[in-house]
Amino acid sequence: MITLTSEPFEPGAALTTFCAGRNETGAVASFTGLARAERGAALALELEAYPGFTDAAIAAFAEEAKARFALQDYVIVHRTGRLAPGEAIVFVATAAGHRRAAFEACDFLMDYLKSRAPFWKKEHGPGGGRWIEPTAQDRTDAQRWD
Repeated sequence: MITLTSEPFEPGAALTTFCAGRNETGAVASFTGLARAERGAALALELEAYPGFTDAAIAAFAEEAKARFALQDYVIVHRTGRLAPGEAIVFVATAAGHRRAAFEACDFLMDYLKSRAPFWKKEHGPGGGRWIEPTAQDRTDAQRWD
């Protein structure tokens, strides 16, 4: 399931819901990303997405992860709009028969979300706003799956 939301969400509650009733699941791996203050340089982070486009692109990639890692299920919750430092930006959970597949799929999905997903990110700080691009490390992390 893919959810894009402009509302704050509780990652712990999302994980509890995702784990409920999984009698045949051997492992669930999760990741929660938080907005950083960047030592006072970031007062807010703003994420733009195009509903119907961004979520469809993420869903296609998530289905690739499901097949590649033999996942039983996954969930991705991603914020849009303006976020304050400390707020959850993204939550990813993967369910699989075994831990390695769950861990790797979660990592795979986060590398995609960080470097290739169609989001536009702008950091707002004391000196104004600046657009954020994936770093060289983000791209290198994603390339290891190619």
